[in-house]
Amino acid sequence: MDKEKLKDILEWILCIVIAFVISISFKYYIGTPTMVKQPSMYPTLKENQRLWLNRWGRTTKKLPQRGDIITFEAPSKTVLSKEEKEENVIARYEKEQNTFFEKFSYNVLEIGKISYIKRVIGLPGDHVVIEDGKVFINDVEFKEPYLQPGVVTDNGKGYVTDLVVPQNSVFAMGDNRAQSTDCRCFGCIPLEKIESKVFIRIWPLNLFGKV
Repeated sequence: MDKEKLKDILEWILCIVIAFVISISFKYYIGTPTMVKQPSMYPTLKENQRLWLNRWGRTTKKLPQRGDIITFEAPSKTVLSKEEKEENVIARYEKEQNTFFEKFSYNVLEIGKISYIKRVIGLPGDHVVIEDGKVFINDVEFKEPYLQPGVVTDNGKGYVTDLVVPQNSVFAMGDNRAQSTDCRCFGCIPLEKIESKVFIRIWPLNLFGKV
């Protein structure tokens, strides 16, 4: 192989590597598309709708605001025991990645990673109480106009229904309360596990716009 041909091949390889790094960096630090796969945010979000996620909040380590719809890594345990609730109401993440390749594959490429999409209800320091089908924050009923008429917030057995949200974490629930596995089950989400904020709906086109 002559030097000129080898140089062309190396230049192509370099271009591909640079494009890959830029693409992965943008996806991780800036934003990425996704598809709704569960009914837990109905009717605000419906299955198979496409969204654009803003990941700048994760990059800057900024907590979302109340009412924001976020995505976060699914906890290892979907139900906390009574002892765990009394000890700490933060969601448990027990899956570990030991090698650089495992960490890169899981956290950056997101291979084998499951994420949930929910709405932020409680912020650090908030006293959240679920009672009589309603949500109270700091002893004041929290109005939720995005819920369908007649929807109640279940405070069933085993749920976390009376807590103070710890620092650097949020309490989030799905709008479709009856079909949502959320912080009532597994506790509050720490800041480092929040992946993104839903920015716009990109499909279907007739619903294109900010969520």
